Amino acid sequence: MGNYHFPKRERLVSQKLIDLLFGGSRSLVAFPLRVVYYNKERACGDEPVQLLISVPKKRFRHAVDRNRVKRQIREAYRHHKAILYQALPDDQQLLLSFVWLSDKHSPTAEVEQRVALLVRRIAEKMVGVKDNKQ
Repeated sequence: MGNYHFPKRERLVSQKLIDLLFGGSRSLVAFPLRVVYYNKERACGDEPVQLLISVPKKRFRHAVDRNRVKRQIREAYRHHKAILYQALPDDQQLLLSFVWLSDKHSPTAEVEQRVALLVRRIAEKMVGVKDNKQ
């Protein structure tokens, strides 16, 4: 069994890191999700992967709807984050942000499928980074 926890230390809350993430990052889209990611040198004590989930108020006016979508994304990420941890070099940190793009709800299975696809695509890019360092 994998580690399916999502502790607070894995959440991206530092304004400095968020600015870094959205300042010079890459993104991938698997509608209704967009993932923005940034790979940087890992400082001592940092988590290897930190995540931010954004569901804009423009998409869902009611907080209960935004919270439902965030819960779906968080759950899907929990199940597939091991892929990122295996692909990421030990000296690197990955900053991630999932942004919801649609005005409609999606079934949980579809959200999980999209998150898994995006995580796999990022992991493939990280393996390339890992191979270049060796």
